[in-house]
Amino acid sequence: MDSKLAAFGKLLQIMNDLRDNCPWDKKQTIESLSYLTIEETYELIDAIVEKDMNSIKGELGDLLLHIVFYAKIASEDSHFDIEDVIDSVCKKLIERHPHIYADVKVSSEEEVKQNWEKIKLQNGKKSVLSGVPKSLPAMVKATRIQEKVRGVGFDWDNKEQVYEKVKEEFTELEQEIKTEKDKVKIEKEFGDVLFSLINYARFLGIDPELSLERTNKKFINRFNFLEDFVNKKGLNLQKMSLIEMDKIWDKSKKKFP
Repeated sequence: MDSKLAAFGKLLQIMNDLRDNCPWDKKQTIESLSYLTIEETYELIDAIVEKDMNSIKGELGDLLLHIVFYAKIASEDSHFDIEDVIDSVCKKLIERHPHIYADVKVSSEEEVKQNWEKIKLQNGKKSVLSGVPKSLPAMVKATRIQEKVRGVGFDWDNKEQVYEKVKEEFTELEQEIKTEKDKVKIEKEFGDVLFSLINYARFLGIDPELSLERTNKKFINRFNFLEDFVNKKGLNLQKMSLIEMDKIWDKSKKKFP
């Protein structure tokens, strides 16, 4: 524990030094850092998708630096400091785990989540969904919405029911596409399909964001293989037929299954 505290203390001291002496660090504000934090978060997600533990360690360090940086900037105007940040999260964790720090009894993970939502409502939140950030990417937001309402019991009983809902939404989308009249309605039905698929992923224990990103990376690897193959043969990709490209694509699928 002492070595961990010393390491954290070293980071705080370095942050103080940078804020006092580095022109770039001195110029930063909470607003200017926010976009960089988003970038660092996505870099962490990339490392997680790649299952690169060394990169995960480095990206977590970058995010920790940002947390310390925000707290340092806030402390300069006496809003809060890093101790306040840590105290705040400790208080929240203790409050939301009464089955650990009080006499509440739970028998499952689901009961823990339900208790969390009840506690949030008791603390003044007007809606179960009020804690879902408006600026979240749509897929992540859909996942969080579904998790939130599940916490108060608004959910399907099993994955078979959800799969039937997916098929129902696909049928409704198909019907709208056949009319070819109202693009707004088609877009609405397409959104319903995506929402139901994300819900199905939740029942399967799959993270839809990571699942899609792995497919993105697989496609990129396969297409890069196609481009390299064509270049080595001295061919022009733009002049090739789809049938010719498909033959090479089949090779790429064996290399990147």
